Formats: sequence, C-alpha cells, structure tokens
Amino acid sequence: MLSMPESSPLNHPRSKTDLFISFTLLALQGFGGVLAVVQRVLVEEKRWMTKEQFVEDWAVAQIMPGPNVVNLSLMIGGRYFGLPGALAGLAGMLTAPLIVALLLAMAFGGVSDAAWAQGALRGMGAVSAGLIAAVGLKLISALRSNPMGMPVCVALAFASFIGVGVMRWPLAYVLLGTGTLACGWAYWQLAQQAAQTSTSGDAP
Repeated sequence: MLSMPESSPLNHPRSKTDLFISFTLLALQGFGGVLAVVQRVLVEEKRWMTKEQFVEDWAVAQIMPGPNVVNLSLMIGGRYFGLPGALAGLAGMLTAPLIVALLLAMAFGGVSDAAWAQGALRGMGAVSAGLIAAVGLKLISALRSNPMGMPVCVALAFASFIGVGVMRWPLAYVLLGTGTLACGWAYWQLAQQAAQTSTSGDAP
C-alpha cells in the first residue's frame, strides 16, 4: 500500500471502538514487539500522526515505566477521548495478545526442550532484531526537523549504544546521562530559535 504524502491532512480515530479494534489488530501483528508494525500502521496506513510526531511520542513512551507500545496506546487514546480512550487503547493492546500468549505458553511447555524449538526461538530473535533495526533506520529522516540537529541526534544515539551495548552500563544511568545532555541542548536550541524569531518580529 502506498503511503499518503506527509502534507496531507491527518486522520483521527472515529470512536473508542475504532481505537480498541485498531490496537487489537496492531498487537496481533507484532512479532518480538510491535515497533516494526506500529509505525507503519499509525503513520502510513491510518495517518493518525506524522513521522515526526511518532518519533516524539515514542521517545516519551520509551522513558515511561511499562512497555513502550502500551504507553503509546494510552497516550493516543487519551489524546482523542480522554481516560475512556486511554483505557480502550490499553484494552486493545492487551486483551487478544494475552489470550494468544497463554495458549502458546501451554502449547510450548511440552516441547520447550526440543532442539527444533530452541532453534526456532533463536531464529525468531534474529528476525525481531532485524525488524527493529529496519524501523530505526526508517525513522532517521524524521530527525532532520529536530531542533537538536541530525549530527547531535546521531552522536547521542551512538553514545547510548556504546554505553549500553559495549560498556554494559545500566540503562538507567545511560539514559540519565545522554537524556540530560539532550534536554539541555534542545532547550538551548529552542531558546535560540525563539530569540531569533522575537528579534525578526521586532525588526521594522
């Protein structure tokens, strides 16, 4: 399916039922997490947000307690329908996947020690990592409009990867360090932009 142009008007959920059904179908498409699906569904198919809005909301969902996609469903549902919408999005994300997970857990319990089952799990882990990496690369273009600038965003992402993936530092410490730097730099950049706008507006 061809994605709509970024300049086209955004859509919005028609009702809380639409929210519930949409997040249920989204959750059932997830494989090793729904990041590989959620961006395509919410941004390209349903057009509930732009790519830039998705990156910003996903960043907030990442640092909040709990699963990030569940946090995102709460944010989107609450944005359009308040608390009932947040609960509808949450129910859509959890109800059907919980049933499927319980059924799979019961079925997998009898074969978990088999070599083919262990190999299947390792293969699915590699596929999940590839899907998540592909989405990350796809979203890089949204950083062009970020007030911090593309080079700074890439540098912070690289520093986070080194801290967590190479140095094996605790994620909380890495986020505190890089997050503080990112917030400070973004605040300074936005203040500079506001000052320039104010100066140009006061000019005769």
